[in-house]
Amino acid sequence: MIILMARQADEQQIEAVVARIRAAGLTEHVSRGSERILIGAIGDERTISPEHFEQLPGVERAMRVLKEYRMIAQAAKPDSVQVRIRDQAFGGAALPLIAGPGTVESSDQMAQISSFARGAGCRLLHGGAFAPNVSPYRFQGMGAASLEIVRDAARTQGMSSIAELIDSRHLDSFLELDIDAFDIGGAALSNPELLKEVGRLNRPVVLRRPPTGTLSEWLLAAERIAAGGNHRIVFCESGVRSPGDARLTLDLGAIGALKQESYLPVIVDPTRAALKPTQLSALSCAAIAAGADGLVLRTHPDPHEALIDAEQSLSPSALQALVSQLQELAPVVGRALV
Repeated sequence: MIILMARQADEQQIEAVVARIRAAGLTEHVSRGSERILIGAIGDERTISPEHFEQLPGVERAMRVLKEYRMIAQAAKPDSVQVRIRDQAFGGAALPLIAGPGTVESSDQMAQISSFARGAGCRLLHGGAFAPNVSPYRFQGMGAASLEIVRDAARTQGMSSIAELIDSRHLDSFLELDIDAFDIGGAALSNPELLKEVGRLNRPVVLRRPPTGTLSEWLLAAERIAAGGNHRIVFCESGVRSPGDARLTLDLGAIGALKQESYLPVIVDPTRAALKPTQLSALSCAAIAAGADGLVLRTHPDPHEALIDAEQSLSPSALQALVSQLQELAPVVGRALV
């Protein structure tokens, strides 16, 4: 069971709810978010009913939740379902666009990308810190050293910064450099300690699905973050892998499935599902039509020279053309680019 406390609830009222949970033989889990406090009653819920809590001062509502992901479930939906990364809101009528390269290569590269991406209408700058190369002899990315480059390029253009986080040892660098949001890839979903650490921080998280992961595993990873008190989570569908196929398949059905299960927004990164940049347009439009709350677009000043995702990166002119196409499509589905 989930008990949603009112915004003005004080500590005494919270303790009264906890006491009633314990009196029923259950245990409590208190999740203190930036705006609301959720209290989970863990155990056999048949011994209590929502009415036992809704009569208590400071309780807004109580509801039964039978699934393992409770904090992020539709039943626990707060008044506002938008997740903000600085001045950009995900989950409303607006469709924010995130742009950036497969990996940060240099300060000059990021300066160029931030300039033409901002000019095209993108408000968030993404920088890959680690290159997904299996071979140790190929470019592995600049690692944590790229964080300052991403931040400076974003600030110069008045954009929000998003950078890849794969190890909790890099958290201090993210916080010291004031990176606006964490991008947690599918591989990190099997790292519960990293998810716990991120859950203790009031900073937005873009949470990607593992290529071989199920929706349930993805939801539970988000639940682990939310259980720590951080509910500022944005799901990012990046594609699933079929046996024997190196290319990912974009699971557009996952958008609706997630929104049926959770109140958190869902965005799409079509990069790995596209064989060529020309396919990014169709996949991006399909994602918006399927209900995506935003997009991640791979960009590079000269895609042929990109060290990662060269065949899936948009040139400045191609990015502008795609954004123009999305501006025409968005009103058709009741949305608007920002």
